[in-house]
Amino acid sequence: MTSTEVRAPLLARTVPYLPLGLIAALGATLAYVVRLPCRTGGWNDQVSTYTNFCYTDIYPLYFDRGLATQNPYFADVPFDKQVEYPVVLGEVMQAISWIVRWLEPDQVAQAVRFYDITVILLGLCLVGGVLLMAAVAGPKRRWDALWYAISPAVVLAAYINWDLVAGVLSMGMLLAWGRRRQVLAGVLLGLAIATKFYPLMFVGALFLLTLRTARWRPFLVTIGSAAGAWIVVNAPFMIFAWDGWRRFYVFSQERGVDWGSPWLFFQNKGWPVLGESDVSMLGMVSLAALCLGIAVLTLAAPRRPRLAQICFLALAAFMMTNKVWSPQFVLWLVPFAVLARPNWKPLALWQLAEVWYFAAIWLYLLSQPPLSRNDLGIGDDTYFTAVWGRVITIGIMMAFVVRDILRPGKDVVRQSDIDDQAGGVFEGAPDRFTLSSVTR
Repeated sequence: MTSTEVRAPLLARTVPYLPLGLIAALGATLAYVVRLPCRTGGWNDQVSTYTNFCYTDIYPLYFDRGLATQNPYFADVPFDKQVEYPVVLGEVMQAISWIVRWLEPDQVAQAVRFYDITVILLGLCLVGGVLLMAAVAGPKRRWDALWYAISPAVVLAAYINWDLVAGVLSMGMLLAWGRRRQVLAGVLLGLAIATKFYPLMFVGALFLLTLRTARWRPFLVTIGSAAGAWIVVNAPFMIFAWDGWRRFYVFSQERGVDWGSPWLFFQNKGWPVLGESDVSMLGMVSLAALCLGIAVLTLAAPRRPRLAQICFLALAAFMMTNKVWSPQFVLWLVPFAVLARPNWKPLALWQLAEVWYFAAIWLYLLSQPPLSRNDLGIGDDTYFTAVWGRVITIGIMMAFVVRDILRPGKDVVRQSDIDDQAGGVFEGAPDRFTLSSVTR
């Protein structure tokens, strides 16, 4: 075989990814352009930040979390000034702060450089996540990754926080599992959980499909690798900086109902009156009920569901029952929603709801204390139309995915003669345990 004959298949596999990577780079650039009005000084003025829709956590946290002078986990600072993120994300922030302190003597200039370098990293994560998603989707559905590359909600939310780091790790985990690289999948899953907590929901999805197929060894290898990776990156901080390490977990437990959550609507309206402890309990009970429903669905479906379908349902359930639903959480769901059901109509409807929420939250904050600019902002009723818009449109997508699981002939992915693009050892596996077998 000549070198040309060897290169030809490789080129055929590589070329389709190039336009996707370029389009994702365009999406990353547009996300940067969206925040240019604030980068030139608007972040120092809350009114200007909200009216230009260019808020980000990246710039203010450089000062508020002491990144300009110290390591956020080891610093002797008040508990509420410590970094409230898991350690992978916290150390990414720390590494970038070291670079900018070396580049710039002035702290204000450092904060702008901190934002710029962080955005470069997040842009690379977006491009990487899109390419990994395209690889997961497979040759027949590769272009579905365009939803992650350049959809309006992704562009608007990309640089609010550091969520794209967890996104690329999650897509890497899904691809590694699909390629039957269980150790790599576990390591990436452990790192993703040590970056943002939401990838923990994927453990449940893997468990349910393992229970149905009895493919226990790959599952246990993956979970063991995930636990090992999580311990390796967390142990040094647990040992040497316990207070800084536990800040994320304490903050998550004690945090009250915040913007975007449906629970805020009930608190605002007072029907019923919900205290913080009530919401925490109701949130856990609601999530448990939804997860139980997903488990029954997985084990009762006439055909084994696809991994992306269960991951999507589990993640959507987590978001809808959480005490907090920030605008950037859309980045968590987009790739899994598209992989679960790449039908453009419900996806487009959901994107419209997310864009409306992105505008509504900043306009609503303008009318709230301490700004209280009712001339510029919107009131409670208008804001909560955006909150429920997200809940309803995601609920519609969940209903369609449930329908596809119960009626596999309606699944547009399986109509392309695909069993499970990300299934790995689950793909083509016979059932070993279902609820109907228990009944028989």
